[in-house]
Amino acid sequence: MTDLVLVTGITGYIASHVTAKLLEKGYRVRGTVRNKAKGRRVLDAMAQTGLDISGVELVEANLGADAGWKDAVKDCRFIQHIASPFPLEAPSDREALVPEARAGAQRVLENGFSAGAERIVLTSSMVSMMNQPDRGKEKTYTESDWSDPDWKPLTAYGVSKTRAELSAWAYAEAQGFQEKLVTVNPGLVLGPDPYDNSGSSLAVIRDMMNGDFPAVPKIAYPIIDVRDCAAIHDAAMTAPKAAGRRLMAAGQTLSFAEIGEILEDVYPNAKLPKFEAPNLLLRFMSLFDDRIKAILPDLGHTPHADSAYVTGITSVMPRPAKESVLASAADLVANGAVELED
Repeated sequence: MTDLVLVTGITGYIASHVTAKLLEKGYRVRGTVRNKAKGRRVLDAMAQTGLDISGVELVEANLGADAGWKDAVKDCRFIQHIASPFPLEAPSDREALVPEARAGAQRVLENGFSAGAERIVLTSSMVSMMNQPDRGKEKTYTESDWSDPDWKPLTAYGVSKTRAELSAWAYAEAQGFQEKLVTVNPGLVLGPDPYDNSGSSLAVIRDMMNGDFPAVPKIAYPIIDVRDCAAIHDAAMTAPKAAGRRLMAAGQTLSFAEIGEILEDVYPNAKLPKFEAPNLLLRFMSLFDDRIKAILPDLGHTPHADSAYVTGITSVMPRPAKESVLASAADLVANGAVELED
């Protein structure tokens, strides 16, 4: 019988691409959703691209409750735990997202290992690596780097991802399952949006092209294409050397200004920003706009990812960041999320 893989939060941007990769390789997939109707819409979109979704089963389970998880993990050889709380507006309480993120990971790990899962791949983030005091204007991050969740500039999402990953590793070590856990830590995830479900992932490209950024902040992130991110998740299930590792899903670093220049060359009629905003102005504006407040920890800092070891483990070579930026833009235009000027 074909191996069964649980994918939590299957309707999400990364999770749907991971699901596509698993189906292409012949796995059966059980996906958790909060609402089956929404899940069906994403699966239907996947089917319209020619993907055979007959091997997908949907089950309802919520990270914030115990109900459904025992049945969700049953008979699954591998688990891809990708779901995580990500509100559109950052809560003012830095710890607000922690209980659901940490308890959700705990539920998946406890039920999954108890049911005999061979390996659990947990999606974390580079946010859990690169938020540290005294890091300077530029830093190259490694697998051993951890964010400081008590660092005051860190916002609710970063706090939740860091505490959830720390908790997952502590639990796996205490239970003797450390070699059965792998985390994948993506940078800024860009790329195609064939299922029209990118949500906040491609928001920076969408908002820049729609004129919502009168000026770009002086920030930069390591980029990973969603297709490469999915391939790393897939390889993490079975690659022997992935056991017990934190895999950085990250390639070339681009600043928002550089992203704007790439877009300007191909979409000169987009409403792109023309200059970088002073940090002092953004700090003032953050008093009135939570979206700006969320990026304050990254102002003036250029992170790089020392991720060559991930290619050695998974054989996945991240594609050029420019390709991911343009793939994002092309699908946002095709999906009607971006309106170009005449």
